[in-house]
Amino acid sequence: MTYQTGSLFSLEGKVALVTGGAQGLGRMIAAGMIAAGARVFITSRTAELCEEAEKALGENCRAITGNAGKPEGISAIIETLQKEGVKSLNILVNNAGRTWGAPLESFPDKGWPGVMETNVQAPFRLIQECLHLLSAGGTKLDPARIINIGSIAGAVVNDLNAYSYVASKAALHQLSHQLAADLADRNINVNTILPGFFPTSMTAHMRNEEERRLEKAIPLGRLGMDSDIVGAIIFLASQAGSYITGIELPVDGGVTGASLSHFTG
Repeated sequence: MTYQTGSLFSLEGKVALVTGGAQGLGRMIAAGMIAAGARVFITSRTAELCEEAEKALGENCRAITGNAGKPEGISAIIETLQKEGVKSLNILVNNAGRTWGAPLESFPDKGWPGVMETNVQAPFRLIQECLHLLSAGGTKLDPARIINIGSIAGAVVNDLNAYSYVASKAALHQLSHQLAADLADRNINVNTILPGFFPTSMTAHMRNEEERRLEKAIPLGRLGMDSDIVGAIIFLASQAGSYITGIELPVDGGVTGASLSHFTG
């Protein structure tokens, strides 16, 4: 059998939902999928960000103002999808996230519930709410795709003092393995991308203070670019990734796979 590379990595005709898609990594992911042919719905808690992103990303983007980190927000997002006439979903990207940093001795109790809810419970709840749409969007040879955005912080030791964040991402990674097993017979693939350091608002404080040291700790010597995360997403979401489920894919410049010692950010 012969293949045309363009069609192998095409998302033409696919419908996708990207949480937290109005800015940062989510915005990069949404833009990349639109360029590959998908119709993309994005979410953000902020109406102004939604309006700006929808305008910038063009006619194949629809922004939904809603909190993808809360059960009531998730229900509202699904209701909006249904009002938009979405009867099936081919790709779900759980990207919305939250972090909290403080020294070990003073890390507060309040630094746990919101982070765990947003980074672990909310993706699980959204997957539950989307199951009927994903089941309708997948076939044996072209499954629907769930792509959870984890983090290298949940896979390697670091000095970020983000205790609830690293625990939440490690939990999300394992949850993804379990869901991959549970959903395989429903024609839904589940994979996790573990981004390294990209120029987003979540890493702004580190980049402003010590970008050169950060780059030296990355084997490939640079921060991630749009094309790096988009390439990984399109690979897993397109026909090229149809036979892949249950994996963790680091996109980190070699931090998890080629570092000589534990990473310290």
